[in-house]
Amino acid sequence: MVKFISKRLVQMFLLFVIFLTILFFLLEAQPGDLSQQLIGNPDIPPEAKAQLAARLGLDQPLWGRYWSYITNFFTGDMGVALSQYPTSVSSLIIAALPRTLVLFLSATLLAYYVGFVTGKVLAWRRGKATEYLLTLGGVGLYTVFYPWFALLMIWALGFTLSDWLGFRFFPIGRFIDTNEWAGGPFTTNQVFSRMIWVAGLSMITAAVITFVARRRLEYPAAIRVRNYAFLAGVIFPFAYFNFFSPMRPYAWDILTHTALPVITLTLVAFAGIMLLTRSSMLETLREDYILTARAKGLSEKVIRDKHAARNALLPVVTSLVLALAFVISGGIITETVFSWPGIGRMLFDAVVLEDIPLAMGALSIIAVLALIGHLIADILYMYLDPRIRYQ
Repeated sequence: MVKFISKRLVQMFLLFVIFLTILFFLLEAQPGDLSQQLIGNPDIPPEAKAQLAARLGLDQPLWGRYWSYITNFFTGDMGVALSQYPTSVSSLIIAALPRTLVLFLSATLLAYYVGFVTGKVLAWRRGKATEYLLTLGGVGLYTVFYPWFALLMIWALGFTLSDWLGFRFFPIGRFIDTNEWAGGPFTTNQVFSRMIWVAGLSMITAAVITFVARRRLEYPAAIRVRNYAFLAGVIFPFAYFNFFSPMRPYAWDILTHTALPVITLTLVAFAGIMLLTRSSMLETLREDYILTARAKGLSEKVIRDKHAARNALLPVVTSLVLALAFVISGGIITETVFSWPGIGRMLFDAVVLEDIPLAMGALSIIAVLALIGHLIADILYMYLDPRIRYQ
């Protein structure tokens, strides 16, 4: 395991350096650059122009700028955002990255869990009316034009449902309601960081309990412990902020603003996972070891969940890696439609404003997330398929 992960980390590093090289020369070759507008301003004295060019690294030749960019990136210095001068790119990314991670990790994990559970039940109950209805709905969601669907969700849940209920249950756009936070005792980052820590520790605790239960208990008991552990992991953050924390109204404001984009992303991603799991389960159920398990007298639930579902999960994990491309592109669309201040929205604004340092920083972070996702998928494959561990 350690040797495999070490080899993958070396490969990831080399691939990332190649990516940074291609990214640098592609963005250098494109027309338009906000820095030239700054330096070319006739109102700036020549001495100030020279100082500004030196500060931005524009007085160096192309290869000098490339080497400075590569070395500075690995020390955490990604330059200055020209559209928000003199704010550093690193500080903007540090502020935006947690919002993107929370949004897409929540939607992705929820979509994959619900899609996998629904898909395996559909395959097991093939021929029922619910299978046809859910399959038809899944195909519709899987092929829907995403920007239109996001706007439809805003109209349906943000406007129509709110008018029907008489209050704004799903706030539209932005990360917070600034009127609620005016003069408050906490900053947005303080509340959001506390929410991440509480939810993260709850899920990690649930995962550890599940791992120990799988090692020590029989299969049915381990599954019950897993379900109760993750249910408690979901309930605990709500209980903490409702009964023990003075941040309750501010945490609730962030949560309600997060709900609509998460629901939208989950519905679109869930459909593809459900259809893939159903197809994979149908193929798995034809295998000889399923017939052997039935001949041993195992219960249908054990055969479905322990034998068939685990092997059907392999192509689903593969799709998780391939879905990273959708997450990256969908992140720009989602964060723009919902005015979500994350990495995708920042990248979109940087491209529109021709802010090359900010665009390079955002794309580099997206590449890091994609590589980490591939590494996690490889580790999951080793866990799910013993043949890979033996090799």
